[in-house]
Amino acid sequence: MSLNVKHINGDTTFLLAFSPLQEFPPSPCFQQPPGQFSILVDPWLSGPSLMWHAKFLLSKHTVPPCINNLSHIPEPNVVLVSQDKPDHCHEETLRQLDPSSTHTTILAEPAAAKKIRGMKHFNTAHIHALPAFSHRKPESIVRFFIPPLTTGGLSGEVTIAFIPSKLDVSGLHNAIGITYRPPTTSYLNPTRFPSPLPSSYTTSESSKPSSRPQNFPPTPPESPLATSNFSSTDSTAVTSPNSSCWSHSHASLSMSTSSTTSTPYAHIPAQKTISVIYSPHGVSYPPIRDYASSHLVSSAALPLTAFLHSFDRVQNPWWLGGNINAGLPGGVEIAKSLMTKCWVGAHDEDKENSGFSVIRAATRKYNRAEVQEMVGKETQVEELGVGEELVLRA
Repeated sequence: MSLNVKHINGDTTFLLAFSPLQEFPPSPCFQQPPGQFSILVDPWLSGPSLMWHAKFLLSKHTVPPCINNLSHIPEPNVVLVSQDKPDHCHEETLRQLDPSSTHTTILAEPAAAKKIRGMKHFNTAHIHALPAFSHRKPESIVRFFIPPLTTGGLSGEVTIAFIPSKLDVSGLHNAIGITYRPPTTSYLNPTRFPSPLPSSYTTSESSKPSSRPQNFPPTPPESPLATSNFSSTDSTAVTSPNSSCWSHSHASLSMSTSSTTSTPYAHIPAQKTISVIYSPHGVSYPPIRDYASSHLVSSAALPLTAFLHSFDRVQNPWWLGGNINAGLPGGVEIAKSLMTKCWVGAHDEDKENSGFSVIRAATRKYNRAEVQEMVGKETQVEELGVGEELVLRA
């Protein structure tokens, strides 16, 4: 399976495209390949970013984005908005989305979700506020189920979790955790069809709080290959690939924030799961550790595939909010602890900023070589230019 990371603007707008290993012949009648799942992150294309008043903060891109309108890319499955600040939740850009589309779901940090609903542009049924992650609450993880690629295959799953920082008065510091487990065309061991365990042994791992030791190690262990589960929800029913067209409707996805009932099957080795943590302003390690030690370990999603985080550190006086971007000093612990395969720089554009809130801001810039030296040679470090793409494999 693979993850394609495309940098849409010079700042922190990314298009993430997750794909299974299987490849299907091209067809003129589908826009998105079977099993693929795409997420558009914090879209901001043209127009300024204005916070409250131009005298407080006005930001402008200094490098034009690689597209002029969101209609120039295929409709994403999810538009992800990490916070309500206008450089992340940009109204002019969001209004470029088709309000009548039933293909795209908007997932947003709670304040951002409220702001987007207030635009009165979208069907509110397609806007969802992300709950704060808790390893004690399985329903705090939003799940999308992807239909199997063929009859007899296993369904895939995308999970999205909102990981806020505690006591963050600025509302800047949080992370979004994403995992992708692809659907398959058939059982990986086709010679022996697995039998369900006796009902007396059937459990639902997603319907009970995760149990973990109170004093777990600072670095979560590398995930073992987990056993695959069939979801019992009707939403993962198979659509025959022999139909004349693989369309968006074929790949229609079921979203759930509730605990799903699943039946474990024995002896089905699963592919490893792609995992992403997106934290443009940075977040402290403890909430990430809770997420990794519970969800990522149980999902066979470690080492972390991609870490989207700022390189540069930006600091204001405490009375103007204190730290703005944690940068390299704030991200290195997360990158090392989760054995990150690739760190992609985010939110480091040299924007044209003006206003009272930035007159005292001090920026310490870090280049790619400095980040590489700090995280070590085991982690690939990338600084994507506008329109550049990176393909990562699990």
